[in-house]
Amino acid sequence: MAKDSSFDVVSQVDMQEVDNAYQQTARELTQRYDLKDSGATIDLSKTDKTFTINAPADFVSKQIIDVLNSKLIKRGVDIKSVKWDAPQAASGGTVRVVGRIIEGIDQPTAKKINKDVKDTKIKVKVTIEADKLRVSSASKDALQQVIGFLRDQDYGQPLQFTNYR
Repeated sequence: MAKDSSFDVVSQVDMQEVDNAYQQTARELTQRYDLKDSGATIDLSKTDKTFTINAPADFVSKQIIDVLNSKLIKRGVDIKSVKWDAPQAASGGTVRVVGRIIEGIDQPTAKKINKDVKDTKIKVKVTIEADKLRVSSASKDALQQVIGFLRDQDYGQPLQFTNYR
């Protein structure tokens, strides 16, 4: 019997690139003429993996999110990996927006991916391991079909395919 080939489906974010994009955005807040004296701030908590934007108005917070998204894209970070909460009123008539960086595949998403792969009728075995999925099969062509299928799907977060052997 031939040894099974496999790969892992993961959702990871390079926090160094996120930090670099954050630094560039913070610098642009102090230099850009329409944001310079607005009193808007952006903070990154690496431990909680969250962005916090404080802005005088909802419009300004959306501008900051646009600037951050452009910096993330330039650094090769998928913007689907940041989920933004609804703007909340803060003290002094300001607005606070919190963005969470998503890493790892949660159980409901993992089960949905597992079900979708099984519905394709491709002969592979999918196992859920903590925050990743392992897909294995005797046929490397079947694994390639699964990768192609998963790239076409949208699960609300970026997926990477690692450990292919």
